[in-house]
Amino acid sequence: MLKGCGTALVTPLFADGSVDYEGYAAMVDRQVASGVDFLVPLATTGETPTLSNEEKTEIFKLVKAHAGDLPLVVGVGSNSLPGTLANIDLIAPLKPDYLLVVVPFYNKPTQQGQYDYFKAVAQATSIPIIIYNVPGRTGSNMLPATVLRLAREVPGIVGIKEASGKYDQVSEILSGAPKGFSVLSGDDDMTLAFMATGAHGVVSVASNVAPAEVSRMTREMLRGHLEEARALHHRLYPLFKACFVESNPVPAKAALSILGIIGATVRLPLSDATDGTFDLMRKVLDDLWKK
Repeated sequence: MLKGCGTALVTPLFADGSVDYEGYAAMVDRQVASGVDFLVPLATTGETPTLSNEEKTEIFKLVKAHAGDLPLVVGVGSNSLPGTLANIDLIAPLKPDYLLVVVPFYNKPTQQGQYDYFKAVAQATSIPIIIYNVPGRTGSNMLPATVLRLAREVPGIVGIKEASGKYDQVSEILSGAPKGFSVLSGDDDMTLAFMATGAHGVVSVASNVAPAEVSRMTREMLRGHLEEARALHHRLYPLFKACFVESNPVPAKAALSILGIIGATVRLPLSDATDGTFDLMRKVLDDLWKK
């Protein structure tokens, strides 16, 4: 069962747009040393729609080589069943621990369409699946009734990354989910509230920047230490918000470049961080580690 803090890894790029594999390795080493609980490569934060199949394969091999015993949750979703199955065929031989499959984007499937799609994906692989609900990106919200139907009826669907930002949806899922079904926040700023209700952790963007601190917050929540977790939430909250002042992962990459870990380059159609975002991140980082 997935618990704690999992980092949705950014993809480091050189100024010419090529993948910085050495920087990626150093970034993963920092994550491991900082105590994160699992890693999530090749998801939205990794700019995966802009990566070639060769880049995806090399990135996953690199992460696996540097992750030690940490579980790996690899993003494979697309907006078609054949596309998703092709991504699974690409990555499955490398033995990921879980697959992260987003609700199909752009198509705006009905609830029945979502159910049928995830059932078909699950039937095509033996690798456990984490559903990813992020209506702000996909244009389609998976309702709790559909999540619970999949959790109860479809073997292999073992959790959800819930990024609807709707507390009532997470509460309803938690109240009806079968034992062993992981509910993970997909929004850093909602993690404390979701975990107070019974969620098991977070797939975090901010932990790219502050892995030790975000991991400690989720660990304190899992231990029932609300006061300590609350203090960390308030300390991290400006970072949580700053990571989304521009499209993710632009601000997170700006922060990592300020820290000297990787460069800030992103691939089109994203554009590099503005001067204002750099200024904001410098202040947020200064304040974060002064406290």
